[in-house]
Amino acid sequence: MGTALLLAACAAQPVKPPAPESYTAETTYAKLAARYPFIRIASRAVPPAVRAVTDVTYVRRGAHDLKLDLYLPAAAGRAPRPAIVFVHGGGWRAGVRANFAPMAIRMAERGYVAATISYRLSPEAPYPAAIHDAKAAVRWVRAHASDYGIDPGRIAIAGGSAGGQIAALTGVTNGESRFDPDGGNGASDVQAIVNIDGLSDFTSEEARKYEDDPAKQPSSAGAWFGGRYAEKAALWRDASPLYHVKAGTPPVLFIVSAQRRFSLGRDEMTERLRAMGVPNRVVPVPDTPHSFWLFDPWLAPTVEAADAFLKEVIPPRTDTPGSPPAA
Repeated sequence: MGTALLLAACAAQPVKPPAPESYTAETTYAKLAARYPFIRIASRAVPPAVRAVTDVTYVRRGAHDLKLDLYLPAAAGRAPRPAIVFVHGGGWRAGVRANFAPMAIRMAERGYVAATISYRLSPEAPYPAAIHDAKAAVRWVRAHASDYGIDPGRIAIAGGSAGGQIAALTGVTNGESRFDPDGGNGASDVQAIVNIDGLSDFTSEEARKYEDDPAKQPSSAGAWFGGRYAEKAALWRDASPLYHVKAGTPPVLFIVSAQRRFSLGRDEMTERLRAMGVPNRVVPVPDTPHSFWLFDPWLAPTVEAADAFLKEVIPPRTDTPGSPPAA
């Protein structure tokens, strides 16, 4: 092929936009280390007391196998254990499930069966695909409860940043079939929510200052929603956990950094939860940046807060474990 023809052929090929910046503990450490020189990336090493089961397909979406990793106590337990499903962050467009491996391992050391999941990101599928995937992961964990010693009536969902918002929305929409096209009968319901520095309301003026920034074409939220707030206002509201709070919403724990922008809507949500009689708690981790849970020494208080809350709101059952009651 001549040079002119080659250049013309290349010009005819669609130009792919640059891949979004990766969101991992390593890339985040590079941004934070100068300001917080004492931090260390939390270890993903699996200790002898924990068993890892990795690269498990929990659902297939088209040609894409969505996978999870399980971390569970290596020793067999006498009673079924609670489970917790972790959803990574990354602005709904990036991130990897390994980001939550350190916390999952530490929860397994405390007697939980912990799953870290991958899900469809915004370049692959827009909102609410990630919610469908998170619910499918919960359903998989419940369906395999007997295989891994899980109590199917004690399953929590947790996440950080965008994953915190996804986890919260997954939990507050228990029983809402439009968010769960794969199933029903309460199989994807969770019994508790842990939202680590994730938004509760996309629609407030303060939240839109960040999430609907016209200088970003599009913003992370805009890319997930397929349009700016002015174009998709109902959808932005629909994705806000705040507006799904109702009687019967699972207990909610908020673990928060010192960065206010990532917890917008939380105060309004806790007010609604209290009005509905839903147990909730806010645990700040002082003087922290966003993504604090990826690092020592901040991971330890995060694990402690989650464990204490879950022990309180989903204690061991006295009856014979079975399928959770339908929502």
